[in-house]
Amino acid sequence: MDNATLLFDTPLGGEPLGCISFELFADKVPKTAENIHALTTGEKGFGYKHSCFHRVISGFMCQGVTSPHPNGTGSKSICGEKFYENLILKQMSPGILSMANAGPNTNGFQFFICTAKTEWLDDKHVILAR
Repeated sequence: MDNATLLFDTPLGGEPLGCISFELFADKVPKTAENIHALTTGEKGFGYKHSCFHRVISGFMCQGVTSPHPNGTGSKSICGEKFYENLILKQMSPGILSMANAGPNTNGFQFFICTAKTEWLDDKHVILAR
């Protein structure tokens, strides 16, 4: 997979706000890039369509999930429940797209977009796009 552009159509209250685009770092984090690309396109029959940003922390990040339920239950990734990817990319900063996780080797389906510089998250979350 090339470093493709990932697109999120973003509504608020059913009204479109616009489209958020990211350049995937598929050359650095191929498994994670393939996972989020498939979840975004829905090519596996499930994904982010009709999902929401279920967690927004002002001055920090917006977190999204592949789930029809606001609390994130019923979610999945194309890689199974959890998977490993390297942590070679650094510099968490505004506009960086990363995988949310529950510790080492627990990447899955939740992602977050940084809205501020968050270097304390380096070596904890896979950075997959900007």
